[in-house]
Amino acid sequence: MCYYYFDFNNIAKQGIRGLLTSLLSQLCAKSDPCHHIISDLYSENHAGSQQPGNDALIECLEKMLRLEQQPTKYIILDALDECPSTSGFPTPREEVLDLLEDLVGLNLQDLRICVTSRPEIDIRNILDPLASFNMSLHDESGQRQDILDYICNVVHSDRKMRRWRTEDKQLVINTLSAKADGM
Repeated sequence: MCYYYFDFNNIAKQGIRGLLTSLLSQLCAKSDPCHHIISDLYSENHAGSQQPGNDALIECLEKMLRLEQQPTKYIILDALDECPSTSGFPTPREEVLDLLEDLVGLNLQDLRICVTSRPEIDIRNILDPLASFNMSLHDESGQRQDILDYICNVVHSDRKMRRWRTEDKQLVINTLSAKADGM
């Protein structure tokens, strides 16, 4: 299983390069045949004195995923919406979405991909046709209640907020829960 979080606080973890290097290192850690593939890439790049391009990393990933007689591989991508969609051509998010399309297009029987994201239109337009199963928690009452419970707990347990007037606490709770948007 490989897990990757598109961290909005870390620019290096918001694009395809961070994703690819993380997936490759996780796959190598669990499989000797994968390790051999990455060793070949290392050798091709003059024993690491030069960095391989994204295309070479993608090719390496595809080779690893195509390996036969390996256990089912699970790739979990968390918070894809934190991958920027505003600058560059293609944008970092478009690059990741293109990669996902390519990986699904490999039609590998032993590959499972799970992507979590807020339901942004560009992400849905690409992923909805690819998905064999799709679930949205944003409109679930349980999700909204969990967020409300969390906000109430923080407001009522924080040392500084405990001194606030009841009306101010309620304003914070109402405002934050209304703007949480399922997050």
